[in-house]
Amino acid sequence: MLHFAGWIGGPEIIIILVVVILLFGGKKIPELAKGLGKGIKDFKKATEDSDLANDIKDVASEVNDMKDSVDKMNPKKMVQMDNPLKPKKK
Repeated sequence: MLHFAGWIGGPEIIIILVVVILLFGGKKIPELAKGLGKGIKDFKKATEDSDLANDIKDVASEVNDMKDSVDKMNPKKMVQMDNPLKPKKK
């Protein structure tokens, strides 16, 4: 789908801008841009204020701690058995 984005060039952008000006008028466009900017600003603020990133970090650290404790209890790591068939190196 992204490889079709190459058809937008200079003339197409000018046509889109002319259509937008005809639809909304010259006085309404700054108000629309201001509202759009405010909406983006509020969205960014809401995502930054949410503690989701901190919660994800906390969960990841807890998972790593549990993994470490499970690795400590792994019987293969607790007891290192020598292979009786393998000759010992001096």
